[in-house]
Amino acid sequence: MPRAKSDKDRKIFVLDTSVILYAHNSIMNFAEHDVVIPITVLEELDQFKKGNDTKNFEAREFIRLLDTLSKDQMIHHWTPLNGKTRGFFKVLMNPENAMNANVIFGEEKNDHKILNAALHLQQTEKNRRVILVSKDINLRLKAKSLDIHAEDYETGKIKNLEELENTGKYVLEGIGQEIINQIYEYNSVEAKHVLGTRKRKANAYYILKSEKNSVLAYYNAEDNTMERVDKKLAYNIKPKNAEQTFAMHAILNPRVKLVSIQGVAGTGKTLLALAGALEQRRDYKQIFLARPIVPLSNKDIGYLPGDIKSKLNPYMEPLWDNLKFIQNQFKESDKEYQKITEMVNQEKLVIQPLAYIRGRSLSNIFFIVDEAQNLTPHEIKTIISRAGENTKIIFTGDIFQIDTPYLDSQSNGLSYLIDRVKDHPLYAHIKLEKGERSELANLANDLL
Repeated sequence: MPRAKSDKDRKIFVLDTSVILYAHNSIMNFAEHDVVIPITVLEELDQFKKGNDTKNFEAREFIRLLDTLSKDQMIHHWTPLNGKTRGFFKVLMNPENAMNANVIFGEEKNDHKILNAALHLQQTEKNRRVILVSKDINLRLKAKSLDIHAEDYETGKIKNLEELENTGKYVLEGIGQEIINQIYEYNSVEAKHVLGTRKRKANAYYILKSEKNSVLAYYNAEDNTMERVDKKLAYNIKPKNAEQTFAMHAILNPRVKLVSIQGVAGTGKTLLALAGALEQRRDYKQIFLARPIVPLSNKDIGYLPGDIKSKLNPYMEPLWDNLKFIQNQFKESDKEYQKITEMVNQEKLVIQPLAYIRGRSLSNIFFIVDEAQNLTPHEIKTIISRAGENTKIIFTGDIFQIDTPYLDSQSNGLSYLIDRVKDHPLYAHIKLEKGERSELANLANDLL
């Protein structure tokens, strides 16, 4: 189909491989504007299409989507995207330019071929704005050095991180002493006496303060009450501050099926989740504790020596450390100590890379996902969508400590989850603020 070129308001977006591996349907999210896929991107996607990781799924789905959209059209011609309000797309073959990124940067590589595609469009579509879209910061910087407009893929990114930071816990001062006394005496009070006309957020936690004292409370949306929150032991692990107390309450609350815990290293996220899971071991068939594998320097784990178990052990070691810490709260002769060993041996408690668990049925499971900030929004959705009857999922992580190259604090799966699911009656979120690992660890977090 011929492409009308008279509409100067229509931009041309050039998509990098990283965008498609992040969201296979990204091509559909540019409103009325046009989208160009360099042929180099298709070649790279061909290398990603085999495998069980999310990036492999995204690659396969995009290739299928492109096939569906193109129908009987030649994809190097402008082809309409679905819907009257959307623009057109095409695949651009490797062009020859007077200005060649391979020559400028002194190396022939795929990133430079993608830059050449954008340069070609700037030369041939002089009346239109050409924008390279990539989640690769370095590629965006290279593009800008060539006077190519470059942007991150913004769809799904969290706009207001400050609001995200304030989700879950609130401090209310000036509460009447009689209200505080009633909560202490009866363990709850009608929410209207505390919140008044304030917006009520399901499973939100509060520090209520009067002039004399304070109380920790939780908003029970089902009963429309403010309930007192006490520090509870879970497998001999006791919360050390208000935020940890709230997190433990959410972990142990049978009404809440989905919990996210955000906090820097040493705040006790994984420890609390695992202790809470062990405390409720009789209520679930299995406990899964998993984390995504993010190899050092983003190289595949195949670079590491040894068999697959040897390759993966370093990544799982922090999870085993938490389990050992809980176990060492007891003597070796104690039944609680022996129970943990028995659960591991009988695979009632399983610590594995997330890729090994992805795809399994999650019925009657207590599922803890550590380092969830290294997951994409699609991965978070996939995990939750597999939850069956009597399953509880805990996501822990630090949205500011990203180890995956194409994610950031606004686009990672944990941020996406907190933003999209807040206020849902099945969900609770807590941010842990105070490091409790040691004074030395706090020094590192505060001063270094």
